[in-house]
Amino acid sequence: MKKFLIIFLISMVPLIELRGAIPVAVGMGLPIIPAILVSVVGNMIPVPLIFLFARRFLEWGKDKRLIGGICRWCLDKGEKGGRQLEAKAGKGLYWALLLFVGIPVPGTGAWTGTLAASILNMDFRKSVLYVLLGILLAGAIMIVLSLGVFGAISLVK
Repeated sequence: MKKFLIIFLISMVPLIELRGAIPVAVGMGLPIIPAILVSVVGNMIPVPLIFLFARRFLEWGKDKRLIGGICRWCLDKGEKGGRQLEAKAGKGLYWALLLFVGIPVPGTGAWTGTLAASILNMDFRKSVLYVLLGILLAGAIMIVLSLGVFGAISLVK
């Protein structure tokens, strides 16, 4: 149970998210299906909160002495992600959100995608749904990559 809690917490961390939790779960030898479910739930828990409150908090904090730098950095990252989504997507903005969240490359993921959706004033329900679908896509990609890497390592032993 302790290992699943670790996976759950890792999946909630910005920029690491499920993309880091699944390889750790595979490395720990956890059963795949429960590890994926725990990772997806952990990655999804912050999503509605980010959409509803993060932008407001960041706007409020961008001029504050102690937190202004990080707030401005997060706003810039969300705005940049939002502009990238809009530029690539056109009418397929929600599909672009899904791919932005789902393709595991640095700087993308549920936190950044949700912040971008919030900054773009996208529909809350549709955004959460497409972020979930993106998380599932990222999970599928990461499980294939993780099993491939750890499978190759086990062959070498």
